Parts: sequence; structure tokens; C-alpha cells
Amino acid sequence: MKHILYILSLLILIAGCKPNNADFIIRNAHIYTVNEQFDTAQVLVVKDGKILAVGGDELLNQYHAVNTLNANGNYIYPGFIDAHCHFSGYAMDKYKLELFNTKSFQEVVGKVVDYARTNKRTWIEGRGWDQNDWASKEFPTKDTLDKLFPSTPIILMRIDGHAILCNQKALDLAGINANTKVEGGEVVLKDGKLTGLLIDNALDLVKKIIPKRTQEEVTKDFISAQEDCFALGLTSLAECGIKNYIVKWLIDAGEKNKLKIRLAIFLEDEKANYDDYLDQKPYKGTRVKIVGYKIYADGALGSRGAYLLADYNDRHGHRGQLLKSMDSLRYIAQQLIKTDYQLSVHSIGDGASREVLKIYAEALQGKNDRRWRLEHAQVLDPADFNLFGTYSIIPSVQPTHATSDMYWADDRLGEPRIKSAYAYNDLLKQNNWLPLGTDFPVEHLNPLYTFYAAVFRMDKKHFPANGFQPENALSRKDALRGITIWAAKSTFDEKERGSIEVGKQADFVMLPTDLMHDTPDSIYNTKVIATYLQGDRVYPNR
Repeated sequence: MKHILYILSLLILIAGCKPNNADFIIRNAHIYTVNEQFDTAQVLVVKDGKILAVGGDELLNQYHAVNTLNANGNYIYPGFIDAHCHFSGYAMDKYKLELFNTKSFQEVVGKVVDYARTNKRTWIEGRGWDQNDWASKEFPTKDTLDKLFPSTPIILMRIDGHAILCNQKALDLAGINANTKVEGGEVVLKDGKLTGLLIDNALDLVKKIIPKRTQEEVTKDFISAQEDCFALGLTSLAECGIKNYIVKWLIDAGEKNKLKIRLAIFLEDEKANYDDYLDQKPYKGTRVKIVGYKIYADGALGSRGAYLLADYNDRHGHRGQLLKSMDSLRYIAQQLIKTDYQLSVHSIGDGASREVLKIYAEALQGKNDRRWRLEHAQVLDPADFNLFGTYSIIPSVQPTHATSDMYWADDRLGEPRIKSAYAYNDLLKQNNWLPLGTDFPVEHLNPLYTFYAAVFRMDKKHFPANGFQPENALSRKDALRGITIWAAKSTFDEKERGSIEVGKQADFVMLPTDLMHDTPDSIYNTKVIATYLQGDRVYPNR
């Protein structure tokens, strides 16, 4: 009898113990789940890389884990997701001379000279200049570079990636002269002579002859780029427009765990990508998946390559250019509608967007869940907004473009066209969700700059005081959704990530800042405390 009573007592004792059924518990946190109700919580429980439970302190009596963390009242959000970026371009440009935030072409030249002294390279490559930031807003020419570097080829890419300045040596090696013509691009001349400036498709003439870097160098830069993302709370990226050979490397790196960050890849518009993937089901690996194809309809507004319905306000007789035949785009759309791939088209000007939206409408034929995307959607004719909602076309936008361009966009567009540009709140109303990205390295990769620009519509110095076209600002909740759940939804990932809900991957970021209530300055200057991917801390490194 005593033996039976002992066993019963032991069973009762065991039943009263906390079950050892979690890997990791975070307590004393302010958690924004970004679920449908936008619930908040205090405790997060993780097991096998997924969220096992999220709620209040009662969970501490229900779950036990060897690894626990007191968040000390800090704020936890779903891992940030960039809905449109160029991760590969960012990684492969890391070795280049940075020309961002230069205030004059003289400053650019000075940086090139300093770089040449300490870097013995056969080519000098730089990226990031923007003549709109200079007192003289005219495009630079190659004359000074020719005098200083007659024997070393130099190419300096504009911030938007749609224009480069080359010296004569680079032009000679590429076989470019005053008679060179390029469909969908421009070799810019002045008084019949080369200026060194190449626009849009003309860039390829020089790009293809630049010496390739070693696999070891490229791998090192990709890992460094990943660390940059983790340090800013980014756990997933929509990678927009990748060449075939890079796609294969990314898939291999993901499978071998060389890269941990999640990538949803849109393939570049090239024959090899159509040959290798179009007839297959979209590839889906643990870290990397292929979701669709990315095509360029036009160029950028800053380099006057965006295709407008009417002339540029500051260059009469010029409307930009289409980079792709619309008949060709129509054919691709008709092929992709038969597959599970998404179509994603870069379109900045109102002329390009009208053409692309019409082609989408022909293929989609009404409401749908194909989630075909119009990337940037920067300048739109008011008559075309309804096409997004009517045909379930998703505008994928980058709010920092608005706060970068606001100083000069009115010069390009004029009234009333500027009023329907960067119209994010109007676009949100079309489908009631709006994915947000950065377009890095065109803009900075910090997703909190995206949040700041979307909500406050001003630069870091609080200009303009009331925000740039504040009627198109997003609410704080919608801006957070834009860099989490809606960004996930834009690549069909909302069931796996984008919110802190049971069963989803345990990707989250810890900040000292309450994005829903803190000041603009506090948000802009926030530093990430920690980033977690599948419950493992990836920043800071252990």
C-alpha cells in the first residue's frame, strides 16, 4: 500500500512540474505580433526554430526552457523584410569606391585620386554619386578623369544604377564612339562629342568587359553583406533581378548554409534564366527560393530615363525611354500566366506604368491572387490608380525614394504631375496592403529609414516641416506591416513569416524603441539590440 501511495505521489509531483518542451523563452518584453488584430504580448516561446507560443506571463508556468532571456522591457518585432532590394548587387559592389553623399564632382574626383593611390587595380570602379546633391546639378563629364587617368579605365555609377560616367580609356576598351547607338539606352553626346555618360542599356557595353572577381572574393563580400543586413534587423529579402550564374551560386550557398538570410529571388530577364527555370516548378529551398521574373520597363527619374506621358518639365522634347519592347513584355506575361511564377516589372514613369498596367490587365483579366507586382510605381497618372485594385496588381514601393527625390522631383515633373507621384497612401487603398522595400544599394538598407520615410515623409533634419505631400503618409501600423507581414505576402510567404504567431518561423528583432509611439528622431537613430533567425541569434555574433 505504501508502495502504491509513493508512486501516486511521484506522479502528482511530476504532473505539477513545468514540461521541458521549449528551446528558448523570452520574457519581460513588449512584443508587437503584427498579427491580424495587431496584438501585443510579453512572452515568446520557441522550439525547433518555430514559434511555439506567444502571450502573457501565464506561459512561464506552462513552458520551460534551458535558454531564457529577460528582455528588460525592450521591444520585439517580426524580423524585418525588404520587399525590393538588390542584395547581390550590394554584395558585389562592396569592394567599389563609395561616392554616396558627395557634394560636388570635385569631391568625387578627389575620392578617385585617393583611392587610386592605395588600391592598385587595373580598373577603378565607384558607385553612389548624385548630381542632384551638388550645387551644379548638371551631369558631370569625363574631361577631368581623362587628364588624371589617361591609361586606367574608370567607371563611376550613379546612385540609381541607371547611369555611369566613364573616362575615355574605358570607352575605348568597350568600343564606344560618337556613333554608337543602343536600343533602350543612350550614349550621351555634347556638341557631337562623347561626354563619358552612359544611360540605361548602354551601361552593358562597359559592364561586360570589366574583369571578373574571384569566387573567394565574391563569397567574402556576400557574407559581409549578410552581416550588414542582420545588424539592421533584416531576416528576409526579395532579391530583384538576378543573373543566372548568381542564382546558381545563391542556391548552392543556401543549401550549404554559407548564407543564412532568406532570399526570395526574382530572376533577371535573360535567356539563360528562361531556359533553366521557366518550364519547371519554382525552386524552393530552406533559405533560397525562386518566385518570379523581374523586367525593366524604363529607367530612373533622376537620370531622366523614366518614361513619361508628357515631356520632362526640365527637358522639353524628352520623355525618357522604354527599355523593353511592350510586345516582348506582353509575350512574357502571356507565358508566365500559365505558370506559378510572379511577374515583377520596374516602372517609374507614368508612361511606362500605363503600358505595363494594360499588359497586366490583359493577362490577369480581373481579380486574382497572382500577386504580380509593379516595382516603384513612382509617377502615376490619376486615371491609372484604379487598375491596381481592379486587377489585384501589387505596387511594391520604396518610401526613401520619396524623401531622397523630393528636393528635385518637382523640377522633373512640375505641377500637377508631382501630386500623383510617391502616392503611397493612395496606392495602399487599392488592395489594402502595400509591401515596402529600400531598393538598396540605391538607398540605404536600413528598414527603419523605410519606416521613418513612410510615416513622417521628411529627411533626418525634419525637412520639410510638415512632411513631403503628407496626405500620402502611412500610419505607423501600416508602415510596420509594410516591412513585415505585407512584405512577406508579396512573395507568398505570409504563412511562414512576417508576424509573431504560433507555427511561424522564429524570425524576430529586438529594439530599444517603440515604433508605435516614440519620436521620429528616436526611430531614425535606433540601433538593433539583437536579431534572431529561427530562434538563433545572428546579430550580434556570439
